Amino acid sequence: MKALSGVQVLDLTRALAGPYCTLMLGDYGADVIKIELPGRGDDTRHWGPPYIDGESAYFLSINRNKRSLTLNLKDPAGREVFMRLTRNADVVVENFTPGVVNRLGIDYEAVKAENPRIVYSSISGFGQTGPYREKPAYDQMMQGLGGIMSLTGDPDGQPQKIGVALADIGAGMLAAYAVMTALFHRERTGVGQYIDVSMLDLQVAWLTYQAATYFATDTPPPRVGAAHPNLVPYQAFKCADGKYINVAVGNERFWQRFCKALGREDLVEMPEYAQNKDRVKNRDQLVALLQQEFDTRSTNRWVDILEEAGVPCGPINDLADVFSDPQVKARDMLLEVQHPSAGKIKQTGIPIKFSATPGSIDSPPPLLGQHSKEILLELGYSQDEVEALEQQEVI
Repeated sequence: MKALSGVQVLDLTRALAGPYCTLMLGDYGADVIKIELPGRGDDTRHWGPPYIDGESAYFLSINRNKRSLTLNLKDPAGREVFMRLTRNADVVVENFTPGVVNRLGIDYEAVKAENPRIVYSSISGFGQTGPYREKPAYDQMMQGLGGIMSLTGDPDGQPQKIGVALADIGAGMLAAYAVMTALFHRERTGVGQYIDVSMLDLQVAWLTYQAATYFATDTPPPRVGAAHPNLVPYQAFKCADGKYINVAVGNERFWQRFCKALGREDLVEMPEYAQNKDRVKNRDQLVALLQQEFDTRSTNRWVDILEEAGVPCGPINDLADVFSDPQVKARDMLLEVQHPSAGKIKQTGIPIKFSATPGSIDSPPPLLGQHSKEILLELGYSQDEVEALEQQEVI
């Protein structure tokens, strides 16, 4: 048994935010039925290169532990299939532009009429209300609108987006959390509910201490590159080998250890660097001084020195470094699974470790429509009815 064994999820999502939500649910045992457009499927099936034997690496990264059902929801027969599915389902997740599910006749109220216990989650850029609700939303534009790009990048450079689609992935994670919260509520009350998740809301909530700085000063915080706005030194430094180390001096005890490890105990006694508030005020001159020290040794050597001194630090790894790291391997964060056409493929591992109901990769990302007949037969359709739906291009 897994934590979500017996929970059935109807997955109407595509691209990244929604599929990441249902990936999380599937990893912990939910039966995720991924409903895709016949003949084309999820947009990300075509996002590439790279491809692995014709399969999009992007799609493969976020669609394991799911079954694929192709279904034309614009056809009344397709809608009937979907509504029959909802009668015994637990969760619906969709990330269409607001209003689309209403036009298709598969919105929350329609599904609730069939199944009052349903938990129905909508993920969108701006949410189901407000003046922006129908605007299109992609991750980079959302990182800009939500303020994250204004905080990211060098002080004198351009605003930068995060190197992964953080707004999309974060919205998917938030939706998975919301679904689990709603299922817990349903266990106690027997009643389902509707969930409205917005990529913009997520990012505003993520602003936390940066928002607090703005609220306290009424001035938007500036970009500080690879540094921390409130702590010094808490940033990346370039080392003698051209690679970078992150140093996180989060309190005065670490500051004293750090200075001793550098052989610069004199810095502790200097009034301009004595306390963090002083170091923040004199950030530029201190960082320049420290950079001269880091120029004298390689990254690995500095990591050894600072770790021995008990100073939080670590190298800035590329992905080759990440997936060869012994800690990543020890935590099973690199796994392999056999795919029906791409062969053995690598997957990122299961991040939450349960002691009694651990997650696992039980099935690879599905081929388009791979499970259509199987799912319809489970639903009570006869073999002849399934073949008729196939001939009508409903599936």
